[in-house]
Amino acid sequence: MIETGIKGTKEITVTEAMLASSVGSGLVRVYATPMMIAGLEGTAAESVQPFVGEGKTSVGTHMDVTHEAATPAGMKVRFETELTAVSPNGKMLTFRVAAYDEAGLIGQGTHERAVVSLGRFEQKAQDKLG
Repeated sequence: MIETGIKGTKEITVTEAMLASSVGSGLVRVYATPMMIAGLEGTAAESVQPFVGEGKTSVGTHMDVTHEAATPAGMKVRFETELTAVSPNGKMLTFRVAAYDEAGLIGQGTHERAVVSLGRFEQKAQDKLG
């Protein structure tokens, strides 16, 4: 069973490929917001994966974050997540998320994930092809 308090951390070094000017989210040569969001989401997902059960995973359903400070290539970014709420049926998870570079906080907010059957979820997506 998944319980509140599960924490996740991950650290990366910002590369040229992660800059807004490289990923298409802007013209500036700083860490892209979509890359920060992906890092936060991945950290949250990894933190609860050992607890979701055999044949299951979690998928992102909502992200509400700020991106408060720019980070240049070459700087380290640390992601921190904490599971703060679990729905009564155990299927909806809410996280507090934050990202820091070597100078301090760069983004924060909340993230929601749903626990799903991996095979069934992927098959439903493939069924859209007809």
